[in-house]
Amino acid sequence: MNIKSILLGASAAALAATGAQAADLPVAPEPVDYVRVCDAFGTGFFYIPGTETCLKIGGGVRVEFRAFDMLQDGGSAWDARTDTSTGIRARGYLNFDSRTNTEYGLLRTYVAAWSTTDNAGGSDFYLDEAFIQLGGFVAGRTASYFQFYTGNNWGSVLDQGFADFGETNLFAYTAQFGNGFSASASVEVANKRGQIFYNGAQLGTQTVALSGTAAAAIDGYGGHKIPDFVANLRVDQGWGSAQLMGALHHVYGRSLNAATMGTGTAATNFPGAIVSTNGKGKLGWAIGAGATFNLPMIAPGDNVSIQASYSQGAIGYVSSAWDGVFSDASYNAAGALKLSSAWGIGGGFTHFWTPAISSALTVSYNSLDQAAGGADIRDLNVQGNLIWRPVSGLYVGAELEYRNRNTNVVGADSDDLVGIFRVQRTF
Repeated sequence: MNIKSILLGASAAALAATGAQAADLPVAPEPVDYVRVCDAFGTGFFYIPGTETCLKIGGGVRVEFRAFDMLQDGGSAWDARTDTSTGIRARGYLNFDSRTNTEYGLLRTYVAAWSTTDNAGGSDFYLDEAFIQLGGFVAGRTASYFQFYTGNNWGSVLDQGFADFGETNLFAYTAQFGNGFSASASVEVANKRGQIFYNGAQLGTQTVALSGTAAAAIDGYGGHKIPDFVANLRVDQGWGSAQLMGALHHVYGRSLNAATMGTGTAATNFPGAIVSTNGKGKLGWAIGAGATFNLPMIAPGDNVSIQASYSQGAIGYVSSAWDGVFSDASYNAAGALKLSSAWGIGGGFTHFWTPAISSALTVSYNSLDQAAGGADIRDLNVQGNLIWRPVSGLYVGAELEYRNRNTNVVGADSDDLVGIFRVQRTF
């Protein structure tokens, strides 16, 4: 064997060995874009892959056992066989919160919705919040900018006696002045309204016939023409928060007259009545002030709040329990529109007996004088609960809710007492 054969054989062996080793090497994986934690906006946020937008997905489940009208003096009580005296409610929540820092300020979108099932089964779907925020501008569905303190308790069945509207559709702007001070202005859908009565009475209670058709619970309000205008001045600091707020509301009646009321019962109850707005309305308004004080010197998490409000022609801004039930205004016998007036005051206290056990108490008093001889309403609301939080995000508690309603109408006074046992898990 010559030297040339030896060199060729060695080269072939080396190439074979190299090929075998290369075949044994692992193939490099494709790059993976892992989800990254976003800590710029608090816990729970993560970057949407491929973007600089942070997203938080949350939700919860709430289950309540309810016992209604335990005083048998609230209209629907335990004494009648057909009354619904107990119930179990299940509700599921979902919310999505996305945030991105931009040169114009924070860009945020928020969506929250829930679905509820009660005794009868079936379920509803409710869009609770849906808004876009860019810097100080907010557009969409969120809490009214009049709203501040809504009570320390749940108010699951009986209203706590404050302006707690849930959410409303609006356009708003908030200016920040530093050190926790801010001012906001908002244009809001005027859905925080009562009704317009005639001579202090709801038209439906008179079995009035409109265009010859009998109709019940006729509201004298006209269509939505002008939105509500709301503004507030607010401060949020370590000691707590406070707010001054005001609202303007268009009280606009429909046009009713003796012809459109028909005959028969209408003529009997409203002989010769003419109720016509001629395209005019009146300006209702509301003002309020509230404050919440943190009390860590008693126990971490303790706080006390107080709020007062007054309105003419916009009673829902005093107590949302009156929305759609009582009157913002009433036409008198001469067809003149008179505004109802209302005021309310209340407060609450939350105390943590231990880091896992707390209780809360809320008390409010509201007064409504309905125009043109309508009934005067006086509501006293008292609510208290006890809550246990065995682990983070889970709480179990019970609450009693009481309302005494006193009126100047014989037989219309009432006492309502309800009880709730709640289990809720949020994430």
